[in-house]
Amino acid sequence: MRRIKILEYISLDGIIQAPGGPGEDTDGGFAHGGWSAPFDDPAMDDAIGAAHGTGFDLLLGRRTYDIWAGYWPNAGDSPMADSLNNATKFVATHRRESLSWGPAEALGADIVAGIRRIKAQAGPDLVVWGSSSVTPVLLEHGLADEVLLIVVPVLLGTGKRFFADGTPPCTLKLVRTRTGASGVLVNTYEPAGPLRTGAF
Repeated sequence: MRRIKILEYISLDGIIQAPGGPGEDTDGGFAHGGWSAPFDDPAMDDAIGAAHGTGFDLLLGRRTYDIWAGYWPNAGDSPMADSLNNATKFVATHRRESLSWGPAEALGADIVAGIRRIKAQAGPDLVVWGSSSVTPVLLEHGLADEVLLIVVPVLLGTGKRFFADGTPPCTLKLVRTRTGASGVLVNTYEPAGPLRTGAF
């Protein structure tokens, strides 16, 4: 069985939209694309490399797939570009005929069933980047095995959120943390069951 790892750049106020560059994702008039770039840090790079491991496939929402399909095939020769281009992309989409950045496969009409099927197969870990419509589904149905949050010390105010309305209540266990010289925090969590409440 494969493990599913969610990786996200996230601002202090929970925004995950367009961390990589201006124009990456302007949905909703978002004008702050590239907000993570000034905080690039060896701690962040090391954590991303470790999370990807020696081989992986991708699990992506349609919007993230389209953004990456327009960038990575033309990104030049690098280990990251090669690994992303060669990975199989499993995509939540209604347009399976337009998955030109391959190898790629649509999850099907029932996204949860599609993810369960792929997770049950033998193969490398599945890495999820961005894909704000897919991550709540993974958490709701207990399909995520690891959540790596690269916390960037900025406040953005608006944009697509990782913890959006409708994210299911749950508990996450912090298993690793690292602080970069730029102020970035790299926190790795594992799902730890339903939300627990109490009183002081």
